[in-house]
Amino acid sequence: MSDVRTGPEQLRETATGEAPAAAYRQRGFLATGLALLAACVALFLAWQTVSSLLIIFAGVLFAAFLDAAARAIAPVFPLDRVWRLTFVLVLLTAAVGLGLVWGAAKLPEQTRLLLKVMDTQFDILQQKLLSYGVDLLGPEWGRDFAQWLVSDQGRFFSHAQRVLGGASSFLAGMLVIVFLGILFAFDPTSHRESLVMLAKPSYRARTRGVMDQMGNVLRLWFVGQLIRIILMTLCVWVALYAIGLPGPFVLGLQAGLSNFVPYLGPILAAIPIALVAMPLGGSLLIWAVVVYTIIQSIEGYVVGPLIQRQAVEIPPAWTLVAIVLLGAMFGVMGIALAMPLVAVGRVAIIRFYVEDYLGDNLGRTANDRKVVHERD
Repeated sequence: MSDVRTGPEQLRETATGEAPAAAYRQRGFLATGLALLAACVALFLAWQTVSSLLIIFAGVLFAAFLDAAARAIAPVFPLDRVWRLTFVLVLLTAAVGLGLVWGAAKLPEQTRLLLKVMDTQFDILQQKLLSYGVDLLGPEWGRDFAQWLVSDQGRFFSHAQRVLGGASSFLAGMLVIVFLGILFAFDPTSHRESLVMLAKPSYRARTRGVMDQMGNVLRLWFVGQLIRIILMTLCVWVALYAIGLPGPFVLGLQAGLSNFVPYLGPILAAIPIALVAMPLGGSLLIWAVVVYTIIQSIEGYVVGPLIQRQAVEIPPAWTLVAIVLLGAMFGVMGIALAMPLVAVGRVAIIRFYVEDYLGDNLGRTANDRKVVHERD
């Protein structure tokens, strides 16, 4: 039956506002449905391109480091920001070049020695396990890795292709991260404004302020991590050299780099140290483990919190949860970038959700409250 309304009925609906209210509700439902659909599409696209997004985020992180270095040398070199960034890039390039030249002469020898010691110790461990009926690698593998590789050329070339493919992908990703970081660092304003313009005009000042805070958090976090890595590398290097462990620099370097991944990294870094010390006697093994544990404990419970206190204020449990989840979903890149992702995500949640949506004024400055009041 058709909906036929007389003139008085239409006048009554118009007077009472029933028709505009129904149309407003329909538009609200339509807008909500479209927003949910857009959110689902965005999440799907982000999931499909997550590796590329993580590389882009790593480029932003490198840009934050370059910006922090340029700010740090400003009192010494009161030049324009572009010249200071250029000077920082020249210093980094020179440092990397010297490191590669020095490492080409020193690192292969130490690494070869460590791998030989670890392979021998691993073979001893495998034999002990076989005496108890436990075959660590299975019956098809055997304990002689070199003989296994040579005897099966097809499998050898398959592994070689996989290694070369992984190495090329890694180098390509590193180049993209470096160039993105340089581009972002030399012109941060235009890149930031290209994202700010997507917000409502009344909300752009607030968005700009939150993005600046995110950049500050990334700068402080990256500089803090770099200081922790350098301190850990030097301390472990000197300590292992003092007790007479072979390859102390390589072991110290891997122990320092492991601090890039909180909680899990230092535990994994102790395994090579223990494997290298095991064939040298029980006393040296105890000394190596005790020394590494003491250094790592001081760094993890004293030095690290003091350095990162101003950058990231996240409960340790949530940090570990983020590392586990992001590592399970996105692999090594997810583990390496878990901390900075959680740091900027925390800023976004507090500023946009807790303060703006829920109305909590926690941590909001007077200028922020003025911007929100003008927007409302």
